Amino acid sequence: MTASAWDEFEQRLACEDQWHADSQPLAWPLPEGFAQRLAERNTAALASVAALEERRAENVDDDNPVMQELARLDAKLNALIDLINRVAMPVDTLPRRQPLRFNAIGAVLPAALVPAGDAMLLRLHFDACPGVPLELPAHVERRLDDGSTFVTFQALGEGVAASLERFVFRHHRRKVAGARLAAS
Repeated sequence: MTASAWDEFEQRLACEDQWHADSQPLAWPLPEGFAQRLAERNTAALASVAALEERRAENVDDDNPVMQELARLDAKLNALIDLINRVAMPVDTLPRRQPLRFNAIGAVLPAALVPAGDAMLLRLHFDACPGVPLELPAHVERRLDDGSTFVTFQALGEGVAASLERFVFRHHRRKVAGARLAAS
């Protein structure tokens, strides 16, 4: 997976932003049980992030008392989730933000984030759910001219890869909507 992995990564939609991220060296090959546990945890992490990031269009002018009560309960639930996230993973204990670009194929990482060796476990902490990191086993594929490193994700499983693609699409859609709103 050298030139073809890079080409496929470049052709797909990717998230590019500042993310709370860290990494650690990883022994390869992954034991089957560990790979399965990672896939299960990653599926749960992506489902949690998707649920917490989902925002309904709220109609303030709606006179329906049921809708008003649902909006009030939704606001309370969001506040509760925010409080739990702050207690579970205080901001000062999160790894620092790093500029990353990633999709289900791999990621472009700053050199400081890449540990020694060819295999690593990349952990991403999303703002919606910082206490539940996405843990992605990866192999270093190539060093780029700008000093960054391209890694490919390994042993994700189809479910995690599909969920990661949906996350990337939702992130892209929110960025486009934000840019359109700022332009108008």
